[in-house]
Amino acid sequence: MPRHSISVLACAVALLVALGLASLAHPSLPFRLAIGDFIPLLLLALTCFLCLRNAFASRGHTRLFWSLMSGGMAMWFANQWAWTWQEAIVRKPVPSPFIGDVILFLHVAPIMGAVAIRPHQATEKDSLLISGLNAFILSAWWMVVYAFFVFPEGYLVTDVSVYALRWNLLYLAEGLMFAGICLAAYLSSSGEWRVLYGSILAADLLYCAVSSAVNVAIACGTYRTGSIYDIFFIAALLAFLWVAFRGSQCLRDTQVFDQPPGPARVSAPLFGQLSLLSLPVLGYAALFWSPDSGSLRHLRFGVAMGGVAILTFVIFLKQYLLDRRLVQLLHESRESYQNLQRLQGRAVQQAKLTSLGELVALAAGELEHPLSVILENCGHIACSSNLTREQLANAQKIGQQARRTHELISDLLSFAQQTPGDKAPLELKPLLQRALQMEGFKLDNRHIVLTIDRMESLPRVLGNSNQLLQAFVQIVENAVDALETVGGGKLLVSAWRDGEDVVIEFADSGPGLESPERVFDPFYTTKPIGKGTGLGLSATYGVIQDHKGQITCSNRPEGGAAFEIRLPAYGVVSATSVAANA
Repeated sequence: MPRHSISVLACAVALLVALGLASLAHPSLPFRLAIGDFIPLLLLALTCFLCLRNAFASRGHTRLFWSLMSGGMAMWFANQWAWTWQEAIVRKPVPSPFIGDVILFLHVAPIMGAVAIRPHQATEKDSLLISGLNAFILSAWWMVVYAFFVFPEGYLVTDVSVYALRWNLLYLAEGLMFAGICLAAYLSSSGEWRVLYGSILAADLLYCAVSSAVNVAIACGTYRTGSIYDIFFIAALLAFLWVAFRGSQCLRDTQVFDQPPGPARVSAPLFGQLSLLSLPVLGYAALFWSPDSGSLRHLRFGVAMGGVAILTFVIFLKQYLLDRRLVQLLHESRESYQNLQRLQGRAVQQAKLTSLGELVALAAGELEHPLSVILENCGHIACSSNLTREQLANAQKIGQQARRTHELISDLLSFAQQTPGDKAPLELKPLLQRALQMEGFKLDNRHIVLTIDRMESLPRVLGNSNQLLQAFVQIVENAVDALETVGGGKLLVSAWRDGEDVVIEFADSGPGLESPERVFDPFYTTKPIGKGTGLGLSATYGVIQDHKGQITCSNRPEGGAAFEIRLPAYGVVSATSVAANA
């Protein structure tokens, strides 16, 4: 235990000993009023202040915990103030029943709710509203129980003896239930929370013993203000003050108490279910088994049924909020799963491109020299005048196929030797227009229309103009080839800003994609043999990845295919980067 904590405990013990000795040595009325009324009032005010400070210094469920503690202590302070006003200022005996008895009885409920929500097991994703509703159910149930058992004899038929007996027994039961909740929280916690729950449990047990003794003394007529009972009462208040002080020390060391994951928090929800089931039983007992008069039986039955209505509404509201939270979690899980699939697909695709690039570079390098020799010798043979017509035709065919193979090897080398180019801030609109113009010169009498839409106020991107231009041209060429197979159509190119990204979409009205998930695989092509190698879109994928962007493809609902490219806007600092830097 820290040295300053030991000093505080020593001061508390010294204060109790001094007050006990002084009450025996100077039993005057002002001194007895100070011990019995004003010192407890001061201690409760200080405890309430420390709990409020802890609430403002914490967050999340810890803040809710200290807020409920503050509410309970404030109600206790209000009761003590009413008692002090009646006894020390007005100088009249405290009546029975006393209006402050209601506040004194109910002040335990918020403190009980604070412990029942188990803030040490809460996470940032747990709803504060749900925890608040659990605490409200606990408080509402005790209000109904008080109105059922105690209120009629105290304020309707005014049977003081029955009222005092029931109040004392019910108050003791409330304190013991609070002790049970504290014990369960103590056993399920560790570290600073365990110390805190243990302090609350000790303070509650001490207060239960003192309050029971005081109530018995009042019933027997042996209690007087400032007696030895009040010394022990001050000891109990000092114990609760120690809880608030200990909590402030913990928050000073760490904003959130260190707590390993524990078992599920079932105390508050389970109590809500039991409380709802108990009230119809009370109503049935009051209506058919109670020896009271008819009006009291109906009153108790109405109180029980009113409590059922209130708790049912709150529990259904809580269930509705839980269902909404569950649906939200399901959506988040599905999005996380889809994002994971996309990341895995991109990782697999990148691995394919890397390994295939190494293989292609090796094979193409080995074939480059033999093909050059074949082409050179075919040229010499074709220039010879000693060949027959058939021999010359065969030499030309060999040269034609060798040139085609050489072009294929060049494509393979270009695919395998992709290297990050120099990047600079650039405008995308001129690149897109140039890509469409380069392909548009080949579209005479083909019934294909290339258009650009939504190109205003686009931010610049950091990229290599040659690589991005080649990527755009490759996508446009694929779209044009697809449109030719259906006799023409439209290709619409759109670009816009979406948050921190620039989005470029190529949407055509062609036949669509047979296998969108395989489009970027190397050597995958649907074109006739001899027209495509299946490496163009794979190279485009690599270019976009090198620019820290994303490229996706899909079939449009109205027909045709759509390719979407996302590139990060230049000069935009993302919120994630700011948080990481912070």
